[in-house]
Amino acid sequence: MIALIQRVTQAQVDVKGETVGKIGKGLLVLLGVEKEDDRVKADKLAEKVLNYRVFSDENDKMNLNVQQADGALLVVSQFTLAADTQKGLRPSFSKGADPTFAKELYDYFSQKCAEKIQVENGRFATDMQVSLTNDGPVTFWLNV
Repeated sequence: MIALIQRVTQAQVDVKGETVGKIGKGLLVLLGVEKEDDRVKADKLAEKVLNYRVFSDENDKMNLNVQQADGALLVVSQFTLAADTQKGLRPSFSKGADPTFAKELYDYFSQKCAEKIQVENGRFATDMQVSLTNDGPVTFWLNV
C-alpha cells in the first residue's frame, strides 16, 4: 500500500465542477492499493500517515504529526501509484489491485484515519481535479 503525502495549507477535490472534498491545513494523501495489500497493511499505513512528523514545532523543526498540528486529511485514490515504470515508455498497472478490492481498502483506510482525525475524500474511480497548496513544499512517499 502506497501513500504519497503532501503537507498542505489547503487542498480540494472537484468532480464535474462540484467540490467533493476540501481541507485547510493538513495532509493530502494520494493512496495507491496493490494486489498484495490487506487490512493489516492498511492499518500500518494509517498509523504511519497519522503519526509521521512533517509539521513544524515552535522551533521550526519537523516534530509534529498531523494530529498534533490540528490538521485534517484529504484522501484521494490514486491507482497510478501502483504502476510499474521500470520497462519501456508506458506504465504497466499489473501490480494494482482489482478495483472492487482497492475501493474496499481505500474506504477501510479512510475509516481508520477518521477514528482519530477529520477526513475528507475524493471520489473513487472518478476523474477528479485536485488542487492544493503544498506547504514547504513537503512531500513524502510512504510504502508498507
